[in-house]
Amino acid sequence: MKVLVACEYSGTVRDAFTAAGHDAMSCDLLPTESDGPHYQGDVRDVLHIAWDLVISHPTCRYLTNSGVRWLHDPRPKFAGRWQDLDEGAAFFKLFLDLEHVPRVAVENPKMHKYAIERIGGIKPTQYVQPFQFGHTETKQTGLWLKNLPPLVPTNDVEAEMRAMAKKDTHKVHYASPGPEREKQRSMFFPGIAAAMAEQWGNL
Repeated sequence: MKVLVACEYSGTVRDAFTAAGHDAMSCDLLPTESDGPHYQGDVRDVLHIAWDLVISHPTCRYLTNSGVRWLHDPRPKFAGRWQDLDEGAAFFKLFLDLEHVPRVAVENPKMHKYAIERIGGIKPTQYVQPFQFGHTETKQTGLWLKNLPPLVPTNDVEAEMRAMAKKDTHKVHYASPGPEREKQRSMFFPGIAAAMAEQWGNL
């Protein structure tokens, strides 16, 4: 299967598909952090290729429900927030509208209502949690799926996670302010990536 993993520089999902024997490439404006096929640049440069599957992680900065309050913040530094939302939603919808790709998955946290409106009212096919795939952490993640079955949990460790301190199970929420915070909050989990490769790679 020929797989494009868009908006990924970690190589997490790409490497999972490569390990499963697929021809996978990641793409991002940043260089890859893991050796492997990677296109550094605008994903629109490579979307025309005949991919069998596109998995995309478009930035959630202006779409996520946790940041909706900044849309109504009167301070000058948030003055362009609505325009940023429009552009972010248009980029997200670019992947939902891929007609030449038979199978598509788009990943994002829970969206606020304004973002949902801008992508045509399309809600995610399912939500998954990292603790369903072997990680003792919580981070609700939406998956918008085209011609793909919902992911089936592979290793549910919720009971173990519930017994742990919140600072260890809600690392995304408790990430310290600083230049690395956005990177930490956007981290994708290898257990979910492995499930994608195993469950979607044989279709």
